Amino acid sequence: MFTSKQSTITMATETENARALLKTFSTASVISSIGLGIFCFLSDQCLQFSLIQNNYWLRALSDNAVHGVIGLWSWAIVIGLRKKSDCYEVILAGLLSSIIDVDHFLAAGSLSLQAALHLPQRPALHCSTVIPVVAFSMKLAMWILRLKDSWCFLPWMVTISWVSHHVRDGVRHGLWFCPFGNTAPVPYWTYIAITASFPHLCSVLMYVTGTRETMSMSHGIAIDV
Repeated sequence: MFTSKQSTITMATETENARALLKTFSTASVISSIGLGIFCFLSDQCLQFSLIQNNYWLRALSDNAVHGVIGLWSWAIVIGLRKKSDCYEVILAGLLSSIIDVDHFLAAGSLSLQAALHLPQRPALHCSTVIPVVAFSMKLAMWILRLKDSWCFLPWMVTISWVSHHVRDGVRHGLWFCPFGNTAPVPYWTYIAITASFPHLCSVLMYVTGTRETMSMSHGIAIDV
């Protein structure tokens, strides 16, 4: 009798977990991912306009703005937009994706755009090895400092925002994995596919690690995208 009840409870739990995992690929999130892929393509076409290409600052600012939109859109796919605080998180993700390009100026030691764009080597934050190092360091620091569960999303946000930036840059330069070197340039449609699907991959990993459950409690509602 006890074994039967235990088996029933286990099956119910597994069914509930399976349903929660399937919600990661809800209709809304899939449509959002397709929209993200379309945005990536259209924005890259717009950046080819001569008005933008012939102006260094306009080209740099437009390219950085696209990085930011991709970062915030990717995080919106993960958490959805249900209340005001979600919008703040999405904006933060966009800023994290954009701010990487500041290292061009830091490496150049100048505010000159020409100097920032013509560095002898790629700056530190454009090294893809940095992403897991920073994410795990943040996770460790949060555990040591016993920060509230409401911050558990931050390492994942950094990962999604920075990966989207690196993969997009990788179309032109490849990915730089210090100290191992650079990969070949990322094929354009591979970049589109990775950008559109990576939020879902992270959602699954967040589910497996229990982060999504913690985030659902902190958001006050089950995250189902």
